[in-house]
Amino acid sequence: MADDNLPGYIEALRQPGIYDHLVDDIKIVQTHISFVLLAGDFVYKFKKPVDFGFLDFSTLEKRKYCCEQELLLNRRLCPDIYLGLVSLTREGDGYALGGSGEILEYGVKMRRMPEEKMMVNLIQQGQVGREQVDSLVDKLVPFYQLADRNDEIDGYGRAESVAVNVLENFEQTEGFVGEGAISRETFDRISTWSKEFLTRENLFANRVQMGCIRDCHGDLYSANICLADKVYIYDCIEFNRRFRYCDVASDIAFLAMDLDFHGLRDLSAYCIDRFCERSGDEGVKEMLNFYKCYRAYVRGKIGLFTASDPAVEESVKKSCIQGAAKYFALAEGYTR
Repeated sequence: MADDNLPGYIEALRQPGIYDHLVDDIKIVQTHISFVLLAGDFVYKFKKPVDFGFLDFSTLEKRKYCCEQELLLNRRLCPDIYLGLVSLTREGDGYALGGSGEILEYGVKMRRMPEEKMMVNLIQQGQVGREQVDSLVDKLVPFYQLADRNDEIDGYGRAESVAVNVLENFEQTEGFVGEGAISRETFDRISTWSKEFLTRENLFANRVQMGCIRDCHGDLYSANICLADKVYIYDCIEFNRRFRYCDVASDIAFLAMDLDFHGLRDLSAYCIDRFCERSGDEGVKEMLNFYKCYRAYVRGKIGLFTASDPAVEESVKKSCIQGAAKYFALAEGYTR
């Protein structure tokens, strides 16, 4: 049955015959910026034509460029998962993948990873412990050591640059204050505390001087990690380098915050201790609560954005709002 809220091409991609491989069942997952189709042994990801300011997918060419960047950047950590660029074309009254007609959309084709090994599912089953965290840290430390660093990237670690991202979050969510997910009191406490921390410019300058600002992942949490035959860390930020060019403390704080969110505070602390030990970067701890607060607030904001998308089902809206409220409460906790 067709869903009036879905674009026509997504409806077409729900039909097994459009694929050149066996597809028994097709599942659609939506985020605030993407349609993700799980089709047999493969995943197809298409970007929504949205413009949030910090992210602009408003034209076909911009979506194509970001798909190309997604492939290039994610192959740093998942070279065997990201397969290539795909096109969705108009063929008469219908659609085709990789056809000869007018190109309507571009997407990314990925090898499908086992859902039962997704970190978020393993957490829910109580199957993530120190051994899994050790594997993650062992993957991340050399990644950061080899990640690009230059004068431009360093600039994104200074207090005034970090402030752009942090303050933008507050500007973009103020209209949601008092609607259920975040109260005025919580909003004011988080924003005031964050602004005060940002005045400690020497802390940020020291991190730059130590070489801690790198071309990172930018979205490092359990929904983007698979712990299968080896560690797969995928779906990095490709659409805006100011979210990816950051202090490694900000990246690893996201993972630690996510463990906190799932009630694994002891494991979160172990993760940071292990990372500091392996990397030799004890300075992470001085920045940790600030970046945890920032990352939790970002997740809350994304929940609000997803819930406000008219294409999202009511059950998903409700879940997103509930999740956002939990993230905002967690962010406030870090200020205390």
